[in-house]
Amino acid sequence: MFRLDTLALGWAQVEKNAGAAGVDRMSVKRFAQARDRYLAELAQALQDGSYRPQPVRRLYIPKGKGRRPLGIPAVKDRVVQAALKLVIEPIFEHEFEPRSYGFRPGLGCKDALREVDRHVKAGYCWVVDADLQSYFDSIPHSHLLARVAGRISDGRVLELIQYFLKQDIMEDMTRWTPTSGSPQGAVVSPLLANLYLHELDVEML
Repeated sequence: MFRLDTLALGWAQVEKNAGAAGVDRMSVKRFAQARDRYLAELAQALQDGSYRPQPVRRLYIPKGKGRRPLGIPAVKDRVVQAALKLVIEPIFEHEFEPRSYGFRPGLGCKDALREVDRHVKAGYCWVVDADLQSYFDSIPHSHLLARVAGRISDGRVLELIQYFLKQDIMEDMTRWTPTSGSPQGAVVSPLLANLYLHELDVEML
């Protein structure tokens, strides 16, 4: 994960997605200006164990009549998360249900709609719509880490995931450490969210 080529691939994804700056106010454009130096620093910090993610900047976006919390990690942390995802996603991805479409590589809403259309044409007429309230913010850390550890034995990787789950959150001048959840907006959060819900997908067969 701390290889420069892996971090460079992670950076390419972060650069493509752009997005806002984190708590350190470093923009994607500014990171790009010293890309090689920053990637080398990250590689060294990951290798010697000194890497620690910065707090996540909390923003809110409209959702229905309310607001949805969004976490904006620093660009450097997004690069590390993208590299982490590149390494661990293949381990879990082949186990996920083929009818699970959310946050999956190569799959999306249109694929789910095609499946709905196929069932409608086959004569099915019932649709169940369910929503898990504040799902990203409520995932139990201990249970999630246990599921990760069921497939990954590298202590450094497990520790890194724990760091990301325990990243402090900053909203204006307030700072706190979350006791559950994975920030919606973090690069690795969708994969972790899918991993935690995988057993439900299996039970729904």
